[in-house]
Amino acid sequence: MKLAVIMDPIASINYKKDSTLAMLLEAQQRDYQLYYMLATDLYLSGSQPRARVQPLQVQPDSQEWFELETPQDIAVDELDVIIMRKDPPFNMNYIYATYLLEAAEQAGVLVVNKARSLRDANEKLFALQFPQCTPECLVASSADTLKHFIREQTDVILKPLDGMGGKSIFRVKHDDPNVNVIIETLTEQGQQPIMAQRFIPEIIKGDKRILLIDGEPVPYALARIPGKGETRANLAVGGKAQGQALSDRDRWICQQLGPRLKEMGLLFVGIDVIGDYLTEVNVTSPTCIRELDTQFDLNISALLMDKIEEKIKV
Repeated sequence: MKLAVIMDPIASINYKKDSTLAMLLEAQQRDYQLYYMLATDLYLSGSQPRARVQPLQVQPDSQEWFELETPQDIAVDELDVIIMRKDPPFNMNYIYATYLLEAAEQAGVLVVNKARSLRDANEKLFALQFPQCTPECLVASSADTLKHFIREQTDVILKPLDGMGGKSIFRVKHDDPNVNVIIETLTEQGQQPIMAQRFIPEIIKGDKRILLIDGEPVPYALARIPGKGETRANLAVGGKAQGQALSDRDRWICQQLGPRLKEMGLLFVGIDVIGDYLTEVNVTSPTCIRELDTQFDLNISALLMDKIEEKIKV
């Protein structure tokens, strides 16, 4: 099996927490040939997708977890699978990369997650396709429209559509004196849509990350609990991680999404659930594999590689 990963610079990852490294360690355990590249290493020569790749070795060593060999220029159809794990922002360069990955798919390579679905499933907007699962939400650029929603709901989360890790997320109440400047900043003076979502008080019990592999949930969630004085629960901004078994409501939400995720070729997805509500569907580079593996003696990457092998055999 020849597996290539597209990710941000491997030297800068957090060894203890990085989910991509967990996947690579499992793949190497299975004697896959591993290759590393950045999104900018993909290119088209005429109609042929090609890439500048580096053969990769990984090891469970917190000081030296990777070794890269001499770069090679290859036709992408020499690979069996490409795992796309580049972090947002989901900008035009990311979109261009998905077009190149579609060319790889047409050449017979399995891309995880499917390139077109990466474009179609915006991590904030895609959740709204399951209104039975979400809190009251609004997506708009207009300050008047957003302020009307804030007055109606009284307590709201405002966030950009292309961020990650808790960046630029604001909690705004109807009488907040900063509401105008927050909206102006996030919408770039009304030129860019943002999401407004009713604040869910159950955030104090955690923002649950649930991982799904080909539409089927891992049986445990990682509840990310906000620090004192903080609304955001993201681990990147100091949230505390606490594992827990899925509730009946969690499983119901997964049942609502699962068939659609499977149909769209979204093989590895992380959904966010606060209280009883779905808030986001993360398809680009969902995390929390290593935390769940450690707390519950799991091997989530093995489940993913089993599924990849199954897809390639088909």
